[in-house]
Amino acid sequence: MLYANRNLQLTETERQAMRRACQFNAQLMDFIRPHVRAGITTAAIDRLVHEYTLDHGHTPAPLGYQGFPRSCCTSVNEVICHGIPDGYVLKEGDLINVDVTTIVQGWYGDQSETFLIGNVSNEARAVTQCAFDCLYLAIDAVRPGGRVSDIGDAIVAEARRFGFSVVREYVGHGVGRRFHQEPSIPHYPTRQSRQDVLLPGICFTIEPMINAGTRLTVLDKSDGWTVRTRDGRPTAQFEHTILLTENGPEILTLTQDGPQRGHRF
Repeated sequence: MLYANRNLQLTETERQAMRRACQFNAQLMDFIRPHVRAGITTAAIDRLVHEYTLDHGHTPAPLGYQGFPRSCCTSVNEVICHGIPDGYVLKEGDLINVDVTTIVQGWYGDQSETFLIGNVSNEARAVTQCAFDCLYLAIDAVRPGGRVSDIGDAIVAEARRFGFSVVREYVGHGVGRRFHQEPSIPHYPTRQSRQDVLLPGICFTIEPMINAGTRLTVLDKSDGWTVRTRDGRPTAQFEHTILLTENGPEILTLTQDGPQRGHRF
């Protein structure tokens, strides 16, 4: 399938709108960055995200999305994604992924980072490094006319080098005027992704979720959102929103203060 219809390929005006949304989202991530430390609750992180977003005249996309009760996701240690902010107090040795998405004048910016809280275990640090490296290897694999599967091939190869696994149930996605839309961006190669072609003007997320142990997941039935590793071992994720231009991928959610390409944790 060619993702070439006009609803997915953005005009230059639409690309600028996406850039503005993503630039604010990156600014939001930098704002909360110094607060993500031992002693803060995940609910307090959410409150900071919520207030900063509203103070700037924008909307936190997760709040109320399919019933999600908070303005961001905070996924700690063995939680892969969609962790609901609550009274949990971050402590030395924790990993936390903070996932923020903002609606800016009808356009969505989306990204996440995994933060290391103080001295973490060697395994936690290694899986975080792998997730970060997988993100950039996947971005580097994107090209106009390339296959979606190029993304998954790059991620799986890197994860396997370290004996880690790639989550399959949750994937990257197209983003623009909607939170989630085509194309689907699996972080492992599939029959469909080997057929799907990416053309300039498509905007999507890449957000590999890398587990230290099994790739298998467990959904918390009590809240219907929180996804954990089945074996309880740590997991890490990084996410950027990508615009595919005629010259290659453009990362729209780059922060000023966060880890940059080549960072070592």
